[in-house]
Amino acid sequence: MTSFFRGLADIEALERTPYEQAVPARTTYGLIARAAQRFGARTAFTYLPDGELATPPQRITYAELLANIHRAANLFRRLGVGPDDSVAILAPNVPATHYALWGAQVAGRACPVNFMLQPDHVAALLDASGAKVVVALGPNAELDVWSAVQKVPGLAARTVLAIGGSFEEALAKESGVLGFDPRLGPDRIAALFHTGGTTGAPKLVRHTHGNEAHTGWFAHRFYGFDEHTVEVNGFPLFHVAGAFVYGLALLAIGGTQVLPTVSGMRNAAFLRNYWKFCEREGVTALACVPTILAGLCNLPVDADISRIRVAYTGGSPLPTELAARFEGTLGIAVRNILGMTECAGLVSIEPFHAPRVAGSAGLRLPYTQVKVVPWIGASASVREECAAGETGMVVLRGPNVSPGYTDPARDAGMFEQGWLVSGDLGHVDAQGYLHVTGRAKDVIIRGSHNIDPGLVEDAFLAHPAVAMCAVVGEPDPHAGEVPAAFVTLKPGMQLPGEAVLREVAGQVYERPAVPRRVVVLEALPLTAVGKVYKPALRLRATELKLQEVLSAAAPGVGLRVSVREKGAGCVAEVAVDAARDARLEQRLRDALGAIAVETVFAFA
Repeated sequence: MTSFFRGLADIEALERTPYEQAVPARTTYGLIARAAQRFGARTAFTYLPDGELATPPQRITYAELLANIHRAANLFRRLGVGPDDSVAILAPNVPATHYALWGAQVAGRACPVNFMLQPDHVAALLDASGAKVVVALGPNAELDVWSAVQKVPGLAARTVLAIGGSFEEALAKESGVLGFDPRLGPDRIAALFHTGGTTGAPKLVRHTHGNEAHTGWFAHRFYGFDEHTVEVNGFPLFHVAGAFVYGLALLAIGGTQVLPTVSGMRNAAFLRNYWKFCEREGVTALACVPTILAGLCNLPVDADISRIRVAYTGGSPLPTELAARFEGTLGIAVRNILGMTECAGLVSIEPFHAPRVAGSAGLRLPYTQVKVVPWIGASASVREECAAGETGMVVLRGPNVSPGYTDPARDAGMFEQGWLVSGDLGHVDAQGYLHVTGRAKDVIIRGSHNIDPGLVEDAFLAHPAVAMCAVVGEPDPHAGEVPAAFVTLKPGMQLPGEAVLREVAGQVYERPAVPRRVVVLEALPLTAVGKVYKPALRLRATELKLQEVLSAAAPGVGLRVSVREKGAGCVAEVAVDAARDARLEQRLRDALGAIAVETVFAFA
């Protein structure tokens, strides 16, 4: 049996070991405590206060991390947080946020919240989670979370602590030794993570310690990581990628995470010095989404990056051309991941020690089942299974799968007969690799962040001139996809799309959910039973975006884009009013960047 996975046979070989012997700890606290005992003097976090190379970083060892987790757990328990209570966390990926996240899971439950949500939405999440304590980033010149938190209704009923102020002051008064028996086990609820869906009310996924420990432990055997790994992790901790896929997976094995400022990968100075930071910190792995890969391809290499072995990516489809371009330009291997909030962040991973398989999301985690089942109408037939290569609905079960939502009424259609219905369409090939080819659900994924189109549509429907609205994902080279709104107006109303957007933008439930464009139509496409047919609108949104991007890349060259369905996806046909020119075609393809749309060019 190999130390790292190279194929399905290695996973199956491990599964001949009893599960309890294959996992060294079945709680998040157990994994981190084990790493601290083995690698106490090693650096867990290298935090960059800003993006300037001259600014000294803050380095936190594993021994210091564990002591601060103990302090946070002691603090929360003293503030009345028990096993069934939550600590809400509205803060970026900085060391103190980790103390709060993992400490909350010892004292009670952690509930990381997207600090970009509107105050009313945050308040609903706090109520639904039973949060007794709120930990938020205090006043900060670079990222203003604090003023937004002060607008959350009902905040006065909870204890509020500020990272960068009262939180650290309170921690300093607590013991670095755990002062109570937390009675942790794999079935205890560790966290509540909110996720996008098709309805507007708060939707919280329950994670057990066993769920998170499963993904946190087994990931490294795909990644090829060990305690000497140094990874750039710029993902927020309210997202499972930052917390588990790229977070706990490193903490469980004693690796080092480089945390780039309070604004993460959005910090312009950090991006300007990106490769130099990688050289200085001895970075060996990059945590990415496809849009970050595309950006790094265009970033001049002004440092020694020879130690970087791999860039792992997920959150949205990985275009094969982008992966090949990244590997060819930078000499760094690219591997893909599929994950969901409902299974603690991981469904499948492409092994580093095996060749990249174009279009693949990798192999299933050990001790789990991932299969593709017939998708009939609007339901998955989980008792059946598609043949290798046959497209259907991806479903899974195993120790990583959540016991369900805090509201059991939401489980229907998602948690069925022990299986998690992913909402992704795809197939499994003969080698066991999972390929995702589309999404049955309407959730829009912007830079790995889920956006609920129903909530956005509600904001537009509240406008006095709007009769109907449908919001779909529009491909975007920087964010994977962004919302686009199609509206019809009430009789007698005349208003351009730009004006509708300007008047509605402030009412949309969160800033990232504000559409990039609003298109006014005479009528929305409908199915035979009168439902809005969103696939047609997605094709139209794709046409509009590709027309913009390609026209900008070739000014003065006439071109026309038409997009049609192809299987579970689409194909774009571009008619170019010019003689065939390889350099022009390459310029057009480069302009597409991370847009995952099959594109065919026809020259005059």
